[in-house]
Amino acid sequence: MATIVFNPQQPAQESSTPKTKRPRLLSLDFFRGFTVAAMILVNDPGDWGHIYWPLEHSKWNGCTPTDLVFPFFLFMVGVSIVYAMESKKAEVENHSKLLLSILRRTVIIIALGICLPLINDFQFAHLRIPGVLQRIGLVFGITALLYIKTGIRTQVIIAVSCLIGYYLLMTLVPVPGFGTPNLEPATNLGAWIDRLVFTENHLWGSSKTWDPEGLLGTIPAVATCLLGVFTGTWLKTGKFKTSTDLFKMMGAGIVLIVLALIWNTFFPINKQLWTSSFVLLTAGLAIIILALSYWFIDIKGNKALLPSFLAFGRNAIAAYVLADVIPAVIAAIPVGKTNLWSFVYNNAFVPYLSPENASLAGAILTVLIIFIPVWVLYKKNITVKI
Repeated sequence: MATIVFNPQQPAQESSTPKTKRPRLLSLDFFRGFTVAAMILVNDPGDWGHIYWPLEHSKWNGCTPTDLVFPFFLFMVGVSIVYAMESKKAEVENHSKLLLSILRRTVIIIALGICLPLINDFQFAHLRIPGVLQRIGLVFGITALLYIKTGIRTQVIIAVSCLIGYYLLMTLVPVPGFGTPNLEPATNLGAWIDRLVFTENHLWGSSKTWDPEGLLGTIPAVATCLLGVFTGTWLKTGKFKTSTDLFKMMGAGIVLIVLALIWNTFFPINKQLWTSSFVLLTAGLAIIILALSYWFIDIKGNKALLPSFLAFGRNAIAAYVLADVIPAVIAAIPVGKTNLWSFVYNNAFVPYLSPENASLAGAILTVLIIFIPVWVLYKKNITVKI
């Protein structure tokens, strides 16, 4: 299912990249690593009842810093597709082999997303079928196929069609059983489709009436990834070398943010629905952050803070999977009448910190625990590829 790539002749330091190969996009590895670390931080608080607001998702409409994590990751999947597949795209005779590889990776990522929850609760009657990894796998597969088989003009048309088409579906198509189109959690068109396809037993949360990673939301999520493809294509031209180029890319990000704020007035920014305005806002912010990272890291060579984030960035999916597996294993180790995780949390943090700070400390501890294996992989120059 996974391939471990190990090159003992090439240490982890970036200066040793062979001259015959185009250097890695370090800013992408940094941005992806930071995003994965943030994803683990917000997914593993010490106490879900005590969380600082920036580490929580917005209740419905609106956007918190935590809401940016997932779309940033999908955006970077798009950038990575360009860097990984540009040369292969030109080898038309090998497309069938490449498409099979894309399909295999898509299926594995989706299967991981479905199976990982079984670690904590091995039962199928209420197993959630949609999920974060499932959306990553599906969006990757669709976007990679579009990148290989279509040109940039077609991709732009598809991205725009995804955003406008999703808006029209959500605001004009009546919802069976509820009538008038609406954007409420349990009664919108996407929620109805998820209940129809997956049934209520296999959706997120206790209400089982809708899912934030549902099927219909995959449409605008593909647009998020395609915007990453466009950005990766821009960077891959090698024309980003001056401060003027930096301002051009940041300007593109600002334009998307302005469009998002305009669209927000009648199609609210909403992470749970992955609305079109949410796509433009998060892609605009991602472009600005990646442009600044590219300027400071790849152009100016500022690499002092890179290694720790590169460790997460080089093995992003592996880190995400470990963040599910390792806490579950720790929580399964008995200590007296409790488990190892609860024992450490209740004795090391709760007595000495406020509830919010104790919860944050628990989340930081989880990030540090996951950092250990990914750091070992990074230092040994091992990449786990799915």
